[in-house]
Amino acid sequence: MSKRILFSSLIGAATLGGLTACGPALAASPTAPTLDRGSARYTAPSDGNAGSLAYTVDVSDDSGIRGLKVIVWPESSKIDLTEADLRSVESAKCRSTSDETTRCTYTLKVTKREAAELAEGTWYVSALATAEDGDTTFVPRAATFDLTR
Repeated sequence: MSKRILFSSLIGAATLGGLTACGPALAASPTAPTLDRGSARYTAPSDGNAGSLAYTVDVSDDSGIRGLKVIVWPESSKIDLTEADLRSVESAKCRSTSDETTRCTYTLKVTKREAAELAEGTWYVSALATAEDGDTTFVPRAATFDLTR
């Protein structure tokens, strides 16, 4: 599934109630991955150029990082995402900065037409980090940004 379809379909799924709670998130242990210095930025499309949403974060674990799953959603949708919801979404691109730390970036291009259909206001980034040893950390609101036209 393309990033564009996932991003657009999230809004439809939320409206139709397609996302359901699949159980409580796993409790983090002292060796679970950590997310630090996360930031999200939305840039609106202009003059025929696509806009974008970018989320960047440093993810660390003593065993190394296997990957980071990311999804963005509007506050107005009232979605209550769980760790299970993020298991099947797209991954951020990650590169190691040390044996234990990886910088991950999720970038989503947004066309002018898609941007016109997106809800204005506060949006959240949810993230699921997975360590090489299988430990996970789910952060339902890893970052916040405002979407304006």
